[in-house]
Amino acid sequence: MAHSYHHALSSVRQWGGTVDEFLPVHNFFDESKRISADFRHRALRHHAEGIYLAERIFGVTLTLSTGRVVPVRLIGEQHMREGAIRCTYI
Repeated sequence: MAHSYHHALSSVRQWGGTVDEFLPVHNFFDESKRISADFRHRALRHHAEGIYLAERIFGVTLTLSTGRVVPVRLIGEQHMREGAIRCTYI
């Protein structure tokens, strides 16, 4: 995944809802691209502590417009997995 939008699309496929509901969480993880625009940006938030910080900021769960409740931890873990897959091909 190269962009937070694509991560958000993946979240929609997995849990439903809309891109706009997931985009703030994925943008949080990728804000570090402002400092380093390559894979090194992952060192700042792409780990367990980054996920805990996301929970503090966004809450433990995200309630979608469909009424489904998704743990922010799962969204963060999805973001990490997709980024790790991409990094193995670099």
